[in-house]
Amino acid sequence: MAHWTSAVGATQLARLVSSQQDRPAGRGTRRPPAYRALADGIRLLVLEGRVPVAARLPAERELALALSVSRTTVAAAYEALRTEGFLESRRGAGSWTAVPAGNPLPARGLEPLPPEALGSLIDLGCAALPAPEPWLTRAVQGALEELPPYAHTHGDYPAGLPALRSMIAERYTVRGIPTMPEQIMVTTGAMGAIDAICHLFAGRGERIAVESPSYANILQLMREAGARLVPVAMAEGLSGWDLDRWRQVLREAAPRIAYVVADFHNPTGALADDDQRRRLVDATRSAGTVLIADETMSELWLDDDFRDGGMPRPVCSFDPAGSTVITVGSASKAFWAGMRIGWVRAAPDVIRSLVAARAYADLGTPVLEQLAVNWLFSTGGWEQAVGLRRDQARENRDALVAALRRELPDWEFEVPRGGLTLWVRAGGLSGSRLAEAGERVGVRVPSGPRFGVDGAFEGYVRLPFTVGGAVAEEAAVRLAAAARLVETGATGGTEAPRTFVA
Repeated sequence: MAHWTSAVGATQLARLVSSQQDRPAGRGTRRPPAYRALADGIRLLVLEGRVPVAARLPAERELALALSVSRTTVAAAYEALRTEGFLESRRGAGSWTAVPAGNPLPARGLEPLPPEALGSLIDLGCAALPAPEPWLTRAVQGALEELPPYAHTHGDYPAGLPALRSMIAERYTVRGIPTMPEQIMVTTGAMGAIDAICHLFAGRGERIAVESPSYANILQLMREAGARLVPVAMAEGLSGWDLDRWRQVLREAAPRIAYVVADFHNPTGALADDDQRRRLVDATRSAGTVLIADETMSELWLDDDFRDGGMPRPVCSFDPAGSTVITVGSASKAFWAGMRIGWVRAAPDVIRSLVAARAYADLGTPVLEQLAVNWLFSTGGWEQAVGLRRDQARENRDALVAALRRELPDWEFEVPRGGLTLWVRAGGLSGSRLAEAGERVGVRVPSGPRFGVDGAFEGYVRLPFTVGGAVAEEAAVRLAAAARLVETGATGGTEAPRTFVA
């Protein structure tokens, strides 16, 4: 009986490990022996979830050839991992990854911390803010008042409540994109929407073009659906998309789907302009590729010059026939992550296909939450709640930027004009090792490779503006402490995190 549930090839593992070692060494770093560096690299890949637990590793000789090292080096690394509990072996079955007893299983996405961990660990992993009260409470109260008529029905609305579909369609129409309710399907968050679209349009083995970097949870969703991800590099800084690269990928790879976040891109914060949007829609249409436009960050502009309509036009406005662009929206980023309401805007025939396929998935989205969002849209509560959200995110962004510039002046980033995230080049340090060291000093931060394909972005971390004031200052202090651990090559042991009360 096999003790492993998946396998990692020698070439793939060598590429992932090498990506961690290609970054320049930090000041004063003690370079470990080759076997120790290899063992540490594999251990970090397991801890981050980039190599699954119970994944069969390549034979020693195969990995040695792929890495251009001696077989003795690989054998010593495997033995070190076995001693530490990160590898198990059995004659005839090979070696497979594991985690030591008492260690939590690594997550492959960016799941939020459990509430009991928040007293000692500052969470910069989850880009989500607390609910903008009193609007959450008011919305739920309003939903309860509207609930009785629905309670007398079966409660299953695979396309969404008609009232909410009409309200979402009207909101698109007001933005200058005429939309009928038949073009809207309400989903369980944006993740539910994108999952449904991927299953409809891209079977296992299909290519999906994605920005590089891109949102980690979506990348993992697509991997687990069996997609072959084709990365398309973002332009430098906040300038958005490189259209020459997009045209080349669309022409040569012929992906079935392309996924983009044009509005305050996650993780970089870039904002695509009208011309970039128009040219990308034209290119995807010519290639016969379905373009998923993720609008979940579109209302989180933070600079005042957006206040009077300064945002670029929605991506779907450049596809009036609705043949190319499928738009995904959500209440989870702009309002509250606990409000799991998303939606899809597409051509009516696409919506019908999505609704029909839903019968074999989740059947529908909770009625009470749909009524709460509809109450927010119909009463003006949404605009006031999102205004509070912008104010909070702006204050947090400015506090975090100031703290990072003071504590970590060598780290490089551009300040985005909206969204919830900073994309930071960590002064030549390994993002994976910073993430590991951060856990030891009391700050949780996702490393850059979570947002890339095949080990890209090892020198980056993503920092969301989810904390402000004294907590942002303390987070920067702890990140600086983590950087010192990485720079000096400190391994093993722990530095007890300080309990911090906001």
